[in-house]
Amino acid sequence: MKPFHKFLLSLFSGLLLSIGWPERGFPVLLFAGFVPLLIVEYEQWKNRANNHASGFLPYMIITFVTWLALTTWWVAISTPIGIVATILVNTSLVGGAFYLFHVTHRRLPGTWAAYTALTAYVLTAEFIHLRWDLNFPWLNLGNGFAAYPKWIQWYEYTGIFGGSLWIMLINILLFLFVRDRILLKTCSRTVAVRMAATLVIIIVPIAISLSMYNSYTEKINPVDVVVVQPNLDPYNEQYELDPMVVTDRMLALATEKADSAADFAVFPESAIQEYIFEDQIEFSPSIARLRAFNLKYSHMNTITGISSRKVFAPGETLSATARKFRDADRYYDSYNTALFVAHNGMLQKYHKSKLTPGVENMPYLNVFPFLKKFAIDLGGTTGSLGVNPDQTPFVIRNGLKVAPCICYESVYGEFMNRFIQNGANVIFVITNDGWWGNTAGHRQHLLFSSIRAIETRRSIARSANTGISCFVNQRGDISQRTAYWVPAAIRQKINANDKITFYVKHGDYIGRFFIVVAGLFAAFTFYLSLRKRKSAI
Repeated sequence: MKPFHKFLLSLFSGLLLSIGWPERGFPVLLFAGFVPLLIVEYEQWKNRANNHASGFLPYMIITFVTWLALTTWWVAISTPIGIVATILVNTSLVGGAFYLFHVTHRRLPGTWAAYTALTAYVLTAEFIHLRWDLNFPWLNLGNGFAAYPKWIQWYEYTGIFGGSLWIMLINILLFLFVRDRILLKTCSRTVAVRMAATLVIIIVPIAISLSMYNSYTEKINPVDVVVVQPNLDPYNEQYELDPMVVTDRMLALATEKADSAADFAVFPESAIQEYIFEDQIEFSPSIARLRAFNLKYSHMNTITGISSRKVFAPGETLSATARKFRDADRYYDSYNTALFVAHNGMLQKYHKSKLTPGVENMPYLNVFPFLKKFAIDLGGTTGSLGVNPDQTPFVIRNGLKVAPCICYESVYGEFMNRFIQNGANVIFVITNDGWWGNTAGHRQHLLFSSIRAIETRRSIARSANTGISCFVNQRGDISQRTAYWVPAAIRQKINANDKITFYVKHGDYIGRFFIVVAGLFAAFTFYLSLRKRKSAI
């Protein structure tokens, strides 16, 4: 096969993955997205005696750069360097899993051993992407079905790693069919059986999911929620208007829907624009307005986003993210905070813990302290923020507990599980997606809430500054979806739930299993490489 044909196949893989990706893609294409790239890898493998393993690198890079550029280009709207970093990091990590597979394939005998290694490497890369400082698991394969919740009701048992495994398995089976039937021109019973098995593996999980979807019934346990979308332009309004003007605008919208039967009003991330020191929060005019709003109704409570700061007492152990005051020998931490203002005026705080790389968290500052000056300013507090030590839900009344999920945290399944394990009955997502404009970014972000609802079987109320705000039921269905960039207030009763799903209980067990498998394959590959070098000497 000529290099130009390999280039076209690699490009085609990237295009298939992009067209299949949500929010407007058709995920069936993901089942074949890697097939063209695997054909290229097979051609490189066949001629391994005449080429180096690095010869596969350019083709792998073409696929992943194409996919990443076409699906996450909107990152460049908020920060041009962000899209460069996103492509570089994801290509290095997930694309690197394909390159490691190629190295393993050149050493291991047997078809299924090699392709099991590929699956293990890819799922290990996705597992890492959920946990390291450079985290951007946006394109983890299991997220690709987010717009089709009826297909993935079984995520309550597997989480997104079940979807990633599904995609990899079918890609491998389809590639083997193409290899045998088209490249090798083999027509045998084995080829036919393999194709039939592929169709079964596609259809059966969807059929099971549709059955689960149609049979799932929520227990009636209503929580009456008002969600506010203030629509403040983060570039020109939100951080320039008087904080009281911002607060009053949000409360005016909430008043349109509120009455004495409502339980909650939910406002978006960074909705309160005062920079509040937490030991002085009782004196905040914005908080006073929220308390007054609550008292207008029989049992109203509010949840809102703020930027807060904590001053360390003299001699208190400093956190890794502590900052020094310019004019005093004192230190403080800055937080992206969700604040619960109870009807009786009591306050509870939660500090965002899954921070956005490059904006709220400068990766590996202990190793590369000079990176601190490159923090991206998207309004509010920049640089590395403090985090909560655990995922503690807000305790409301009568045993009701609310999981506050701030923006980027809705991307992380196992992370959100900890709120549920700690008793959360519903989830409130507060976010500000206005940085990306009317692009796929905010629409993709919305769909993560559908996945989290299925995994946890928790109803979700979502307040986004510029949209999309909505409600999500326990099957992942989105309702009352607001228009983007339009001020709005919506209201709905959502059902609280106290049942614990298999996935909430066991987390990313599929990812952990494949880490072990990947480690064994990588170690064996290294061993075989050393043995080959010694025999060559």
